[in-house]
Amino acid sequence: MSHRIQPLVTPTQLGAVLQGARKSLKLTQAQLGERLGLSQRRVSELERAPGTLSVDQLMALCAQLGLQLSVQPHARACEAPEVQAGEW
Repeated sequence: MSHRIQPLVTPTQLGAVLQGARKSLKLTQAQLGERLGLSQRRVSELERAPGTLSVDQLMALCAQLGLQLSVQPHARACEAPEVQAGEW
């Protein structure tokens, strides 16, 4: 399995990464939900709207999906990134 760093700048991208990781493990939303103590519907919501994730939920999802969360300075660290109002 190749390890790939996936920079994320929007919540939508996070949802796609979570969904892709789940599918690569051949897990259904229901199976992942069972492992996390969540309903299939909630897993679906988290993949579609990951902005509703708590940090605890994100860390639990990453653990179940074999992902590692890493935070690092943006390539343009000297410039303050512009955040759209809807992003917060």
